[in-house]
Amino acid sequence: MISMSGKAIRKWWWLFALPTFAAFIVGFLVPFIMGVYLSFRKFTTVTDGKFVGFRNYYRALKDPHLVYSFLFTTLFAVITTIIINVIAFAIAYMLTKKFKGTTIFRAVFFMPNLIGGIVLSYIWQLLLNGILGYFNRTITFSEVFGFWGLVIVVCWQQIGYMMIIYIAGMQALPGDVMEAAAVDGASPRQTLFKITIPLMMPSITVCTFLTITNGFKLFDQNFALTNGGPSRKTEMLALNIYRTFTTPRCEGVGQAQAVMFFIVVAVIAMVQNMLTRSKEVAA
Repeated sequence: MISMSGKAIRKWWWLFALPTFAAFIVGFLVPFIMGVYLSFRKFTTVTDGKFVGFRNYYRALKDPHLVYSFLFTTLFAVITTIIINVIAFAIAYMLTKKFKGTTIFRAVFFMPNLIGGIVLSYIWQLLLNGILGYFNRTITFSEVFGFWGLVIVVCWQQIGYMMIIYIAGMQALPGDVMEAAAVDGASPRQTLFKITIPLMMPSITVCTFLTITNGFKLFDQNFALTNGGPSRKTEMLALNIYRTFTTPRCEGVGQAQAVMFFIVVAVIAMVQNMLTRSKEVAA
C-alpha cells in the first residue's frame, strides 16, 4: 500500500521538481539559446548585435591557435583519462580490502578534490617551479613542462573523487558471485579481469565520462598554472575561447568557438557513453 506521504508526492511531484526545472531553464537553457543566437552576430553587448551569418564561425575556424588548442586538449584529455581511471581503480581495489586505516586513506586521497582549481594550481606552480628552479627552468619553459605539469595537477586533484565512485561500485558487487569464483579456484588475477572489471562497467562508464569532459572543459588550472605559456603552447580550448571572447571586436567569434566547443564535447561524451555502455550489456 502507498503511504499518505507517497500519495502526496505523486500528486504534487511537479511542485518538488519546479525549483530544479526553473534553475535549469535560467542557468543553462536560456544562456545556451542566447549563446547560439549571439554566435551569428557581431556585438559588444547582448542588445547591440548585428547579424553576420556564419562569418564568426569562419573566422573561428581560421584561427590557428584554436586548432592547436583542440589537439593539445585532446591529447591532454586522453592521457589524464587513462591515468586517473587506472590509478583510481587500483587505489579503490586496494582500499576495499580489509585492513586497518582504510577510512583514513580514503579521506587523504579525497582531500585534494576539496581544494579549488585556482588555489590548487598556484600552490603547485610554486612547488613545480621550486623543483625546476634547480635546473634553471620554470613550468612555462616549454610546452612539455607545461603539459606534464597540468597532467600532474589534474590527476592529483581528481583521482580521489573517481576512487570514491569505484569504491562504491566495488562494494555493490554481488558477494555470491565473488564467493563462487573463489570456490571454483579462480586466481585473484582471473577474478579481477573476468569478474570484477566486467561487473564494474557502470562505474567505469561514469568515471570515464567525468574525466573526459573535465579534461576538455579544463580552465581554472590551465589559467593559474601556465596561463597558456610559453607563447600559447599550453593553451587549452576553454582558455583559448576566453581569450578570443575578451579580445575587442571578437566577442562574436569567441561565442562561435564556444558553440563549436559544446558540440565537440557533447559528441565525444555521447560516443564514449555508447562504447562503455555496450560493454555493460556484454558484461
